[in-house]
Amino acid sequence: MASRIEDYGMIGDLHTAALVDAHGSIDWLCLPRFDSPACFAALLGDEENGSWRLGPATGERCTRRRYRGDTLILETEWDTPDGSVRVSDAMPPRDGAADLVRVVEGLTGSVPMRTVMRLRFGYGRVEPWLRRRGTDLAAIAGPDAAWLDADVPLAVQDGTASADFTVAAGERVAFTLIHELSHLDRPRPPDPQRALAHTEAFWNDWIGGLRYEGEWDEAVRRSLITLKALAYEPTGGIAAAATTSLPEDLGGVRNWDYRFCWLRDAAFVLQSLLGTGFMDEAAAWRQWLLRAAAGDPAELQIMYGLDGRHWLPEHDLHWLPGYEGSAPVRVGNAASGQFQLDVWGETLDALHLARAAEVEPDESAWDLQLALLRFLERHWADPDDGLWEIRGARRHFVHSKVMAWAAFDRAVQAVERFGLSGPVERWRELRDRVHAEVCERGFDADRGTFTQFYGSKGLDAALLLLPQVGFLPWDDPRVVGTVEAVQEELTRDGFLLRYDVTADGGVDGLPGDEGVFVACTFWLVDALQGIGRGREARELFERLLGVRNDLGLLSEELDPATGRHLGNTPQAYSHVGLVNAARHLSGAHPAEEPHAVRPARETDERE
Repeated sequence: MASRIEDYGMIGDLHTAALVDAHGSIDWLCLPRFDSPACFAALLGDEENGSWRLGPATGERCTRRRYRGDTLILETEWDTPDGSVRVSDAMPPRDGAADLVRVVEGLTGSVPMRTVMRLRFGYGRVEPWLRRRGTDLAAIAGPDAAWLDADVPLAVQDGTASADFTVAAGERVAFTLIHELSHLDRPRPPDPQRALAHTEAFWNDWIGGLRYEGEWDEAVRRSLITLKALAYEPTGGIAAAATTSLPEDLGGVRNWDYRFCWLRDAAFVLQSLLGTGFMDEAAAWRQWLLRAAAGDPAELQIMYGLDGRHWLPEHDLHWLPGYEGSAPVRVGNAASGQFQLDVWGETLDALHLARAAEVEPDESAWDLQLALLRFLERHWADPDDGLWEIRGARRHFVHSKVMAWAAFDRAVQAVERFGLSGPVERWRELRDRVHAEVCERGFDADRGTFTQFYGSKGLDAALLLLPQVGFLPWDDPRVVGTVEAVQEELTRDGFLLRYDVTADGGVDGLPGDEGVFVACTFWLVDALQGIGRGREARELFERLLGVRNDLGLLSEELDPATGRHLGNTPQAYSHVGLVNAARHLSGAHPAEEPHAVRPARETDERE
């Protein structure tokens, strides 16, 4: 059985990522990129679906582990009765073929070690043909080929490569796995020590571009490194997570593929990158956004592939039992075909944010925005599927309407602030019309709160974003009432649900429950800060820092009763939420940031 989700660390090469557990086992790796079929898929099954363990022969959990400084080199250490040993795992930033380097280093004594590698291409279904040549191993199956170079002899039996060896203090034993398309020549393997040095230099150089002077520096740095590691370097697209089908409900069916790029993440990602000095990454993400959204505005999707592809058909991998029996295991995402009105607003807001931050202009950006606005003018009043990708009936979701308002508002600002050309009077009228309708139909005056959709009795954590996009000021009683209602009704053990799955007869059309949502809880931090409850906001932020795993990583959700991580991991949205909340609490946001959280008052004396 796979380890707990929070037991995994991530290494990556800006094209893909591997998950390594606290026993030294790589249980997830897709090659050659994030959304390729996995060659190690034990995460969603067992070791026979592909894994690579490297550690003491006794197989125990590590004594400690850490990232080497501000890098993505994972160092795992064991103290055993025979001595101490360290395994350093890294994927050097891609320059040709994919490389994965594992170096064993004896620290004290003399430790018996064991490595067992089961390569299984096609998400754990295809066992390759293995050929051993001295200490090297070649594996081939269909389009995939891999080569394992080892400093010790390998034994091969039943599709498994293994080795038993001993490492003494001061000794090093290295393993290098290389992947390439099977019709191409074998790439030259990297020197393991040079590969580690190159990886360390890359990450140290990258984090050197950080411009952040607020509090919680260590947490912000690690979250930004994680966000960078989820970026697909060739296109600038940022994957929502490195995994598919890790459950939001253990044993349930809420298992989705997150190895794609969501448009609604765009503005929040840009906030975090622009606000911390990473202009190149922000520009690359903006360019990915422009390419992905280009075309017929009626066909704008909520998500796209890493390369901007539209077609993301969803199907089940029936041979994988799922994480702790959580089936089905899904590849692709049918939600890509949903109508989610908010993505038009999210896209326009993100492009406005880039323009305000003076990201290098793109001549096509305004033409795209005009096309999106023309579509939105005709369809803002339509019901939609909402931002949480529910699989129930379409509704008039309040957050969706507010993002339509934001789209028209940013269009007006484009003309008034930046001198662009467009029908500004019509946009002003539409902006005011949407605002009036939301305030009339989306607000429950008896309860003093906005609701999930028109006529709903349920609430939605996304309502916390209304003042962030400027729909109403933080000190408006309707905002304060909404923040307090969301906190009261959606909080579980101090953390926030996205929405109540039982409200309004089950709005999402799915069985089962789900955990509390990490990103939404960071939104609550922002909201509490915004309405003047700063001390409470800081306490909640500190509590959120405490649920990171020992490597500073966050998944999508948490089980509030046990503290276990749930959902796909590491989750970009969670780490973006951390960075932005830290910036807002530290007062480190730029003056022109549309989503900046500016407190309604400095402090609440009732605290």
